[in-house]
Amino acid sequence: EGEFKDGYFNGQGVYFFANGNKYEGEFKDGYFNGQGVFFFANGDKYEGEFKDDNMNGKGVYFSANGNKYEGEFKDDNMNGKGVYFFANGNKYEGEFKDDNMNGQGVYFSANGDKYEGQFKDGFFVKKEFIGVIKLTKI
Repeated sequence: EGEFKDGYFNGQGVYFFANGNKYEGEFKDGYFNGQGVFFFANGDKYEGEFKDDNMNGKGVYFSANGNKYEGEFKDDNMNGKGVYFFANGNKYEGEFKDDNMNGQGVYFSANGDKYEGQFKDGFFVKKEFIGVIKLTKI
């Protein structure tokens, strides 16, 4: 449902998928283009920029499991700079490629530990562990 022009969705609209997914937002020439919200049947949600039916540009992805990513997307993947918040309290700030931590980044664990360095395909390649100094009364 939405606005049509020249036989295509153009302007604001809502598209319902047979599998339970739903898109609400801007269309251009029948494609998701501009700002929109994509609701996944599994409970995940993406809010942000679309280009040619793909998550492209800046956006926020909310996972049903409590994880959240804020940052850049390209071709439906986390690509570019962003921040990934894990449901367990851990956090990663840095570069992403194809939905993985890739490039320079900092990983903060919920217990206060900090890891800074290069990541490749979600793993530390070159890292530096910066521990937490806990002071106790003497």
